[in-house]
Amino acid sequence: MPFEKELAIFAEKKKHAMGMGKKESIQRQHAKGRYTARERIDHLLDPGTFFEVGMFAHSDMPGMEENSPCDSKITGFGKISNRRVAVLANDFTVMAATSSRIAGRKEGELKQYATCKGIPIIYLGEAGGARMPDIMGSKGLSSFGGNGFDTYLKIMSRVRQTPMVTAVLGECYGMPTWMACLSDFVVQVKGTAMGVSGPRVLEMALGETVTDEELGGYRIHSEITGMIDRVAENEDQCFKIIQDYLSYLPSHNSQLPPVFRVPDGSGDKMGQILDFLPEKRSRTYDMLQVLNCIVDRETIFEIKPEFGKSVITALARINGKSVGIVANQPLFLAGAMDTDGIDKVTGFLCHCDSYNIPLLFFHDIPGFLVGKEAERNRVSARVMNYMNALGLVSVPKISVIIRKTFGMAFWNMCGSGCGTDFLVAWPNAEISFVDPVIAANVVYGGKTVDPAEKQELIQSMVDDASPYGAAGLFNIHDVIEPEKTREYIIEALEIAQDTVTKGISEHKLANWPTKF
Repeated sequence: MPFEKELAIFAEKKKHAMGMGKKESIQRQHAKGRYTARERIDHLLDPGTFFEVGMFAHSDMPGMEENSPCDSKITGFGKISNRRVAVLANDFTVMAATSSRIAGRKEGELKQYATCKGIPIIYLGEAGGARMPDIMGSKGLSSFGGNGFDTYLKIMSRVRQTPMVTAVLGECYGMPTWMACLSDFVVQVKGTAMGVSGPRVLEMALGETVTDEELGGYRIHSEITGMIDRVAENEDQCFKIIQDYLSYLPSHNSQLPPVFRVPDGSGDKMGQILDFLPEKRSRTYDMLQVLNCIVDRETIFEIKPEFGKSVITALARINGKSVGIVANQPLFLAGAMDTDGIDKVTGFLCHCDSYNIPLLFFHDIPGFLVGKEAERNRVSARVMNYMNALGLVSVPKISVIIRKTFGMAFWNMCGSGCGTDFLVAWPNAEISFVDPVIAANVVYGGKTVDPAEKQELIQSMVDDASPYGAAGLFNIHDVIEPEKTREYIIEALEIAQDTVTKGISEHKLANWPTKF
């Protein structure tokens, strides 16, 4: 056979690269209930679609060539639901997938190529931070920036053009954490951790003893920091979540999201939608039950469901088309939005505007949660950041007042004067500065007053908050029948997108930070 020697060398080198780390390292990975990097790629992508780039790359440190197959990063392209994606998988079996010059180049080149060509990027994270001694010393550290004067900046910054997803699949310290902070969507598997530095480094540098879970487990990031968007029970569920998420988004920001067939039964519950709303104005209910009546059947995909729980941010579909939902949730804090909720919505506005997803707002909010703790969390600045982001949104916006909307929150939820394409209310809606009960207490102060007189004042304020006052001055577009809400939104979206822009955003929020 011609070139038999050269082909034999090729086969041996390919086998070595495909074999990943040592046998014991692969066994340890499986013992933890985790896939290897190549197994992860196979489970994520459509079968047989992976196109690898950089298979023969290795460490540039003398003598480390054989010990660093692929230099611990497996990169390439493939398809999910027949749509092209770029994927990078950290190979923890090779030197704990630590970051080095060659690994950094592979990551940077993939990220830049995918962005330039309009291909979504998926980062499968499990890595132990920077590799030492590779980047020790002035030569080591400075060369880690990509050997150019702007190369590191390109790797470590981002303007949203194509969707970027990070999966936290093991201990993620250093580079995977930075990539998660740049990503549009982050999924963390239970039993994993994410942070800037791992427990070992913290103990040596600061004398601080902490576990991976305490430092950056899924509860920390889903409930406290808001750094992740969804939690997965295991890796298979994680990949399914990623696949579902990408189905709501275009491949790049010059496209509209894909359109799907409307599921059977969508809209069938619109005739009973008021059954989910209590007649007593102070009673709580689950806003998700109302939303499930309006959107296409089983299409609500929540973002950060355990963070800032008094407001719902979710992707969904109506009439087969992707929409972004911002809805108050009376089950928590009576729907009052706290500073976590404000950050959650602000980031979601940036996300939807960056990828041409129209926004729907559903009001039932008594206002922002204020007080000493809120002021110390800079609530006023956060409210205005939210408002500033809302002012830069250029996708279609439709706002529906379900029950109440009071004070500054009325405008932050896309009320009058906020560039709303269509602003409507249900007949039972209340629009006012504060809740009538609070207003009556302010009016009477600490004075003794006849209960009947006070109740009469409260009722008059409730009547004055009726949406017909605003509709009569054309400060809202209309008052609509609750059971016609789905029908109204479908038609309103058609009008808002049947324009010169066709619903494509101006992308003014493409580089607005969404991690706070």
